Amino acid sequence: MTELFAVRTTAGREEMVLDRVVARAKRLTIGVKSVIAPKQLKGYVVIEADELSQVEDAVKGIQYARGVVRAPISFEEVKHFLTATPTVINIEKGDLIELVSGPFKGEKAKVTRVDKIKQDVTVELVQAAVPIPVTIKVESVRLMERPEVREEPTYDD
Repeated sequence: MTELFAVRTTAGREEMVLDRVVARAKRLTIGVKSVIAPKQLKGYVVIEADELSQVEDAVKGIQYARGVVRAPISFEEVKHFLTATPTVINIEKGDLIELVSGPFKGEKAKVTRVDKIKQDVTVELVQAAVPIPVTIKVESVRLMERPEVREEPTYDD
């Protein structure tokens, strides 16, 4: 029966550990079934394997892997990391938004460009003396109001 084990990593290096564990597991056929590195779980990678020894073999000597938590974790503890949350960008060019994180937190800005693929928005701060375009992630903004009259769409949207 497969179990889930947590591997401690250096914070911010979870993806590197994940990539190296996957490469080693493929090369040596260790018995690792899956590996995840949830963004919400800083400093840990979760590995699915039949035995603890397989996980230890998979991470042995890997840089930034700090050790294996010896007790298996339940599926219920990691299930919420596996649920995909669809991100729908409902922000459009010309919208007035508020920045909710980062160095300009609390500032109001006007959207000048939306990149739906990269999930970025380029904004100009409303209260700035000189309009400087700032590109930020769409998760860092909150829609305040949408103007009734729309500008003509451009091809870079």
